[in-house]
Amino acid sequence: MAQHNLTREDFLRAAALGGAALTMPGFLAACGGDDDDEGAATQATTGAAGQLSGDLRIIQWSHFVPAYDEWFDNEYITRWGEENDVNVIVDHVAFADLPARAAAEVSAQQGHDLFWFLSPPAAYEDQVIDHEEIVQEIKSQGGGDMITVCDRSTFNPKTNKRFGFSDNWVPDPVHWRKDLWDEAGFEPNTWDDVRQAGARLKGAGNPLGIGISQDIDANMALIAQMMCFGSFIQDEESNVTINSPETVEAVEFMAEVYRTGMTPEVLSWDASSNNRFYVSGKGSMILNAISAVRTLEDEGSELANNTLLAPIPEGPNGRQGLEHVLGVYVIWKFARNQEAAKKFLIDLAINYKEAFLESKFYNFPSFPATVPDLKELVQNDDTATPPDKYAILGTFEDFSVNVGYPGYTTAAIDEVFGKFIIPQMFAQAARGAMSPEDAVSAAESQIESIFQKWRDQGKI
Repeated sequence: MAQHNLTREDFLRAAALGGAALTMPGFLAACGGDDDDEGAATQATTGAAGQLSGDLRIIQWSHFVPAYDEWFDNEYITRWGEENDVNVIVDHVAFADLPARAAAEVSAQQGHDLFWFLSPPAAYEDQVIDHEEIVQEIKSQGGGDMITVCDRSTFNPKTNKRFGFSDNWVPDPVHWRKDLWDEAGFEPNTWDDVRQAGARLKGAGNPLGIGISQDIDANMALIAQMMCFGSFIQDEESNVTINSPETVEAVEFMAEVYRTGMTPEVLSWDASSNNRFYVSGKGSMILNAISAVRTLEDEGSELANNTLLAPIPEGPNGRQGLEHVLGVYVIWKFARNQEAAKKFLIDLAINYKEAFLESKFYNFPSFPATVPDLKELVQNDDTATPPDKYAILGTFEDFSVNVGYPGYTTAAIDEVFGKFIIPQMFAQAARGAMSPEDAVSAAESQIESIFQKWRDQGKI
């Protein structure tokens, strides 16, 4: 998927415009307004009379597993639209384009009824409804509690507002070449295993692939590695805690892994680079959602059979990982069909087993009770060799936490994530431009400034 030169900072700036309306000609075509007939749009026909009516406009990414979009566009929205007498229109865009589209809709105060993000859009809290009533309705219909990683990613304890609704989270397993790791004499059980194996794997022409660049995968992998070393961006009370001996150790460790086990390309990777690196046969290990191994299976590649999945390696502080991405829908305050949007989210969540299967185990339910047999389902996959390859995913709920853990995913954390401050910190040390201590100190200064800004706005 193409990487665009957009950062979260760009759309945060646009979001600050609040209710300012755009008057530029053609804006509706750009942001998916009423006259939008772009080719990526899919429309469900209106069926029998129901409790709802009108149009429901949704914008979301082009899924990394194309089969999910085929099901969602051609089956699910058609069926739901007919059952609810609603005309459902879905626009798909590359995930890198979502921030700019969101900023445009907020500026114009018009656009889609449901806007999907792949990370928690905490900065837009003032522009969205409180989604808590949706969560409570799902609970009342037997959906159970939301998984902690999704709950803490969409709720602001300072303002007591649910600023988004998560329908899914995505595990972030290690992909590793068993044939190559066997030759090196290791398995990626601990970070020290990764360090020791890296030199041998690189020497054999198959380096490790952990991004140290300004992309979402690098953000996730490096923040998770920090946590395994006992390093955290903030504490439970939103106090910045990154400047610690544990962070310095984590940064120093990864600089060594880079020097001995990786190549300079990881410093400039985009969000599709590690997939390409691994699928090409060059890479011996990556951290990524299962789209990488699913691609190999779809291609009938023998490499798929040599690929195994594992949890985040264990570090001095144990094993703690992040979700790869976290799907979050928001209903704008200016959405025209809020009631249909709410019911759509409730129905999608309550019946999430179908979405889980159609995503080929990519989309894990935010409400685990809606797929009660998930662990049994991942035990056996008829496209995988071995058939239980995906069984390990059933354990990821045990150690996966939200960005910003042990605190919540706040607007401050969102901005730190969007500005790629953590990958920059690691890159400075990996390149030798700064000592690990100085790199951590520089990151702390940037993060403190961001936190103070949002604290002054009453959001943390």
